[in-house]
Amino acid sequence: MVKKRLAVLVGCNYPNTRNELHGCINDVLAMKETILSRFGFKEDDIEVLTDEPESKVKPTGANIKAALRRMVDKAQAGSGDILFFHYSGHGTRIPSVKSAHPFKQDEAIVPCDFNLITDVDFRELVNQLPKGTNFTMISDSCHSGGLIDKEKEQIGPFSVSSNISPDMETTNKTITSRALPFKAVLDHLSSLTGITTSDIGTHLLELFGGDAGLKFRLSAMDLMDLLETMTARERHVDSGILLSGCQADETSADVGVGNGKAYGAFSNAIQRVLKENEGSVKNKQLVMMARDVLERLGFHQHPCLYCSDQNADATFLSQP
Repeated sequence: MVKKRLAVLVGCNYPNTRNELHGCINDVLAMKETILSRFGFKEDDIEVLTDEPESKVKPTGANIKAALRRMVDKAQAGSGDILFFHYSGHGTRIPSVKSAHPFKQDEAIVPCDFNLITDVDFRELVNQLPKGTNFTMISDSCHSGGLIDKEKEQIGPFSVSSNISPDMETTNKTITSRALPFKAVLDHLSSLTGITTSDIGTHLLELFGGDAGLKFRLSAMDLMDLLETMTARERHVDSGILLSGCQADETSADVGVGNGKAYGAFSNAIQRVLKENEGSVKNKQLVMMARDVLERLGFHQHPCLYCSDQNADATFLSQP
């Protein structure tokens, strides 16, 4: 059986809005070239969603989830298929509905229509993977640590990278945070629904109905029951691999360079590491080396790795 390599690449710049970013589409186009030239992916097996004005299919919440489902549906049990999702765009944190963590916040990405995709949605996706496949996710967004719910932390807030003197390459560059505060998300959704409530789920259900995230479609009690069931039967819990651009309580940088190409600091760090290391690179090595690059360049964000012990030492995207 031939191993398939499938990818969904999403870049959201939110053009002509107060939340506009500049480097997200460049990130995914650069990653597309990398996985085509180095990792054995084929053009027909890569789906790219961007919010460029000319894009026919925008990276809405529903479209992103549909693309991910199509990718999972193509994977076959026992095949060793490689599934890859790269997201560059805004991230946010929302109040947790998990009764065990009443003061905790949960992580989410922000599609172009603000139909949030949360850590629970990504956990559900990973649990649907056929046995013998894996799902690698890069999220170059703020608060991206922990975006696959219940995935084991391998490199997190307390991991130490090398002590490097920064080169301060950020001088004379425009740095924008890829974070949307909860209030900004809530205010935007409220302006669309006309409803006065701080319950973000109410707005998302009003706007998106059945396309809203799992966390918002279920009551708190039903969600807790589902999470307990998912935890009990996580046959494929080790199939998820998350490389996050920062810790859950940090922001990721969007870098503007005047007339040059804008980029995400984490995406750029990954590209640098891969160019400097032509051979195979383990997931753990890639994240630690990306941390070193960011530290050297003067960025204050710490990429993290969430996956099983086995996948921490596995080669990034199973490089041929």
